[in-house]
Amino acid sequence: MAIDPHLPRLLIVDDEPAIQRFLMTALEGGEFTLFQAETGRAALTATVSVKPDIILLDLGLPDMDGIEIVSRIREWSQVPIIILSVRDRETDKIKALDAGADDYLTKPFGVGELLARIRVMLRRSLQQVPEPIFRIDELEVDLARRLVLRQGKEVALTPTEYDLLRLLISNAGKVLTHRQILKQIWGAAYLEQPHILRVNISNLRHKLEKDASRPAFIVTETGVGYRFKGQV
Repeated sequence: MAIDPHLPRLLIVDDEPAIQRFLMTALEGGEFTLFQAETGRAALTATVSVKPDIILLDLGLPDMDGIEIVSRIREWSQVPIIILSVRDRETDKIKALDAGADDYLTKPFGVGELLARIRVMLRRSLQQVPEPIFRIDELEVDLARRLVLRQGKEVALTPTEYDLLRLLISNAGKVLTHRQILKQIWGAAYLEQPHILRVNISNLRHKLEKDASRPAFIVTETGVGYRFKGQV
């Protein structure tokens, strides 16, 4: 296979031929270079040899569970991993995301949504500026100056609210679980106190969103966590 070095490399890991064909057909067309693996071991090998820019991973593989694959890859690589699975229980989503997956789509899903998630992951992985200025619609966040503007006016945030916003916006497009956020912002001692997170999310929405009851930026992933949805 001739590999175009300018195209992102996508590794599709699924043992169902019908799903492989569907994904290959949906994603072909010159936007990506596509690779396939049908087992966990093949996926780990391909991650080393192919060096993909994104991995699309099914959880139900014949030789090992997908969550184990995510954990093993995370021992040495931060390549974005999007889970594509028929498992729709919240516990499965949380386990995969806590293991290090970046996103989770439940089968069946729309091609348009998958492509949007892939583009978000590529933007995140290609962003090299350590202290960028994010501009999303009427919201501007200057991470270097710790300055938040909405419609050109400064928004007063508490230190905790700012740290929470920075975490979310720095992982724009990625689902962060409740436990991931609580550990990062408050520490391991607060893992069983999700009300603290809910209160701060509510406060951020009222300060940043046009309509806090219908948030455009900080979106709830029911039972799992939150995603900063804005385009960065």
